[in-house]
Amino acid sequence: MIAVRLVRLIEQHSDDLTEGLLRKFQSSPRTSDLKKVPEHELRARSHEIICNLSDWLLSKADSDVERRYRAIGELRASQDVSLAHVCWGIMLTKEHIWNFLQREGFLRGPLEIFGEMELLRLLDQFFDRAICYTAEGYEAAKLAAMSSPPQRSRSVPAASAS
Repeated sequence: MIAVRLVRLIEQHSDDLTEGLLRKFQSSPRTSDLKKVPEHELRARSHEIICNLSDWLLSKADSDVERRYRAIGELRASQDVSLAHVCWGIMLTKEHIWNFLQREGFLRGPLEIFGEMELLRLLDQFFDRAICYTAEGYEAAKLAAMSSPPQRSRSVPAASAS
């Protein structure tokens, strides 16, 4: 299967792809809120996707994607990162991976084109679901934060002036 071979190529270049993706996050005004995320965390999440892309695309169930990306949405909401910036980060990740494949020059013949179309379909399906589940997790976290009563600070009552 050509898609598997292309995914393996992406995984082999995961370190370089991760670093390039982080540079895009830092330079894009659409992802500027991601600066609120600790760099080591953003690097780990980006590397996790790129390095394990074959698992995410070919063997993870939809429930795995849902669980992971709902958690990411909740986390980004708690970090006060704009939902739009989170979604743009996911879109940049997909575009970054696709641009890598285009730079590698795989559009050579019908078989390669078919493999790239298959991979594009898998990437679209994965990243589209990732965005939706992230938004669901984000919204659930924001709703929970709004519905929970504000925490009162425990202060010692002032002594009366008697």
